[in-house]
Amino acid sequence: MTLDVTPTEQGVALITLRRPEALNALNTQMLGEIATFLAAASVDDSIRVVVVTGSRRAFAAGADIKEMADRDLVGILDDPRVAHWQAITSFSKPIIAAVNGFAFGAGFELAMCADILIAGEDALFGQPEINLGIIPGAGGTQRLLRAVGKSKAMQMVLSGEAISARDALQFSLASEVTQPELTVERAVELARLVATKAPLAVRLAKETLLKAFDTDLATGLRFERLAFTVLAGTKDRNEGIRAFQEKRKAHFVGR
Repeated sequence: MTLDVTPTEQGVALITLRRPEALNALNTQMLGEIATFLAAASVDDSIRVVVVTGSRRAFAAGADIKEMADRDLVGILDDPRVAHWQAITSFSKPIIAAVNGFAFGAGFELAMCADILIAGEDALFGQPEINLGIIPGAGGTQRLLRAVGKSKAMQMVLSGEAISARDALQFSLASEVTQPELTVERAVELARLVATKAPLAVRLAKETLLKAFDTDLATGLRFERLAFTVLAGTKDRNEGIRAFQEKRKAHFVGR
């Protein structure tokens, strides 16, 4: 196994990447294990939020270069990692990345797949693939440009230069920067807060927010209104309103 999965607590599952000898480089096995876990978590009502982290030294230092070197053009076309990445990006529940140290290449792409990114002050983010004569291949060019804009994305991808956690915060790649020893703690704390919310509302909120990336404003607004209307038929919506009126904490069950 290349992952440690902490037992679910308060609706939160913590995945820790474990390939210390390779600075958590994302090989096919690791990506497959992440995808398999998320597939199971998607139908597990006890898991409401997933936190992904690495070590203090490296979140993930990129793809496994040794593995990549063995693949020719046909091998890249038939790469099983494509399906693993699709499983990660299509996960319907929130993912929070807790990033310390290096998040380079595929590691940065994995961090950008998360819905919320908490960065330790020592975190470094970069897409250095250009130094190998290639380009990002797991969404790096597309997600990075949408996050930081054309000029900064071009600079990072064309030069291979990394940016700091503070820069990531400035460019909205990260939502918070913490002391490195508190990164995972803060991510789990936030995950537990999200896990107390109505699960269906959280799922539709995530889907609606992501819709803004690939649609025009009018279509996005129609989707938002449809999701809002659908939630009117849920038990959790009624529970939320009653709890507010009765000045008590709501108890959401995902129905």
